[in-house]
Amino acid sequence: MKEITPQGVGIRFIFALILVLLTYNPSGFSFVHWAANAGFAPLVLLAGVALLIGWIIYIRATLRSLGTIGLILAAVFFGALVWLFISWGWISLQEAGGFTWVILIILAAILAIGMSWSHIRRRMSGQMDTDDV
Repeated sequence: MKEITPQGVGIRFIFALILVLLTYNPSGFSFVHWAANAGFAPLVLLAGVALLIGWIIYIRATLRSLGTIGLILAAVFFGALVWLFISWGWISLQEAGGFTWVILIILAAILAIGMSWSHIRRRMSGQMDTDDV
């Protein structure tokens, strides 16, 4: 089996970030904004189904890899990190758009960790995750 590398984790993060930001972002250029303005059209439906497929792949892999407790721990970890950055003044809650970008990046990071975690755990512990078929 191929070993996980920092580049592999980075690529998973980039694809997760693309998925998250294509779905919604505060700039106004996202599927949510497009669908709200364009209404129900074949191209909107096709793009929505493609995004849904991407979300299902990432969410299923994340849930299988991290599990419920791991997902909660990841959310709490990133929540505490954001709280720390707010207390240091690095992030402001006054700008909703800026804070939204932070949350979207964290969501992509959690999805990327979920996609990578089984590989990372195998490398650290030698234990492999498998699904019963």
